Amino acid sequence: MEWEQLEYFQTLAQTEHVTKAAKLLSISQPALSRSISRLETHLGVPLFDRQGRSITLNKYGAMFLKRVQTMMKEYTDGREEIQALLQPDQGEVSLGFLHTLGTAIVPDVIKTFQQKHPAISITLRQNHSYWLLDQLKEGKLDLCLLASTKPEKSIRWVQLWSEELFLYVPKGHRLAHRETVTLDELAEEPFILLKEGYALRMTADQLFEQADIHPKIMFESEEAATAAGFTASGLGVSILPDLKGLDQSNLSKIRISWPKCQRVIGLAWIEGRFLSPVAETFKQHVIEHFG
Repeated sequence: MEWEQLEYFQTLAQTEHVTKAAKLLSISQPALSRSISRLETHLGVPLFDRQGRSITLNKYGAMFLKRVQTMMKEYTDGREEIQALLQPDQGEVSLGFLHTLGTAIVPDVIKTFQQKHPAISITLRQNHSYWLLDQLKEGKLDLCLLASTKPEKSIRWVQLWSEELFLYVPKGHRLAHRETVTLDELAEEPFILLKEGYALRMTADQLFEQADIHPKIMFESEEAATAAGFTASGLGVSILPDLKGLDQSNLSKIRISWPKCQRVIGLAWIEGRFLSPVAETFKQHVIEHFG
């Protein structure tokens, strides 16, 4: 069995189409078919079910694919480790972060890092916590800045800072002149919230439960900036972090005195997965930046 056969098998298993797989691999269809046939002979079982020109991964193939993907990942990681050791001061690190951190916090972190390490490039991705964690697990991100989540064995999360959450209301709202409010005062207000599953929404839901409130939800947004925009237009009120960098001229920001409204932001990475020296350098920079 050759390494090339595993690459061919993985591509065919993912496409389940000989023509497409052969094109992706830049080989002829007969060459691909022969390679797969030799692999099946070596293993002693068929890896695909074939009906006419149709080909489908069977139970043996599905089981073997998991092992092949693991081997491929180990090989890729090993190659990256070697390349990283050859160029410890150059390379790329990928960082995922929440939308609400993109207006001021992340730009400041990136600026101070690149002043010290100009040869290191940083790939940035913004999204909600679930998407970021999925990308982290799949190896598409090195590090993530996100709110505290349910503990997972594979994920290491280090607390960096706590940020207060505020009530945002449109100018002219009955509460706009107030310095503080309690959450139970808002029981009848229409709310603009982030969609379910977002970390900020989960925090808001916990606060509503603590205050024994069943909020009237007028609109669910994917971004805090959009929620703020709808609030500024007078369509409801929102619970959001300090919106630094965004226009707040049509908004009033009010501190919530009860219950305590805050969320904890931290840095996450996969426990036990190799981080290149470049990624390690950036990780330490982020931790020290908020230390």
